[in-house]
Amino acid sequence: MNFRSGVAYLPPLGNLRPSPHMVDRAQFVFGVDLDGVVADFAEGLRPVAAEWLGVSPNDLTKEISYGFREWKLEASGGYDALHRFAVKQRNLFRSLPQIPGAAASLRRLSKLDIRIRIITHRLYIEWFHKEAVQQTIEWLEDHGIPYWDLCFMRDKAAVGADLYIEDSPTNIRALRAEGHPTIVFVNSTNRDLPDPRAESWREVEELVRTEFGRWKKRSPTG
Repeated sequence: MNFRSGVAYLPPLGNLRPSPHMVDRAQFVFGVDLDGVVADFAEGLRPVAAEWLGVSPNDLTKEISYGFREWKLEASGGYDALHRFAVKQRNLFRSLPQIPGAAASLRRLSKLDIRIRIITHRLYIEWFHKEAVQQTIEWLEDHGIPYWDLCFMRDKAAVGADLYIEDSPTNIRALRAEGHPTIVFVNSTNRDLPDPRAESWREVEELVRTEFGRWKKRSPTG
């Protein structure tokens, strides 16, 4: 585990347990997923997938399930091959559009002394970690997104947070099963999941402020 310049780099392993460095009970920690929550991964990938498949972006539905089965990628090498091409040849993580309002909301939440902890599983394909990490940091800096910790790992509960926001149904269920309060950022992959849910960053901000207020009442330093 390496902490430098406010960045926490953790290897993408699923058996890590919370480090005392990652859990600061004197500060409210908001664990923020990146793709599908702050960065519009599906919309950024769609034109690259269209190029990969030799079709128009309009031919690829926006109503996707997790894994993009609707785009029929298997005949062209499958999702992993597309993902590698998108990151290495098209700088995908550097060029994703921002989810509207995400950066501004995170800046306001940070000014409340909420610790923003970005937690992403972008290193799940081997041999292109350098590109993934570099593009991610550059994208966050370019969009003016405040964060104290940047964690690359699969087991998001292992780094610790008082409140999470996620769009992956698998991650949401896993976090909630372990008792971690988790906001669903709504999209076509997770509409069946129960509250708390948010369809915009304005709604996210309201939910975080409410939970932060509850935390301050419980906290000895609050």
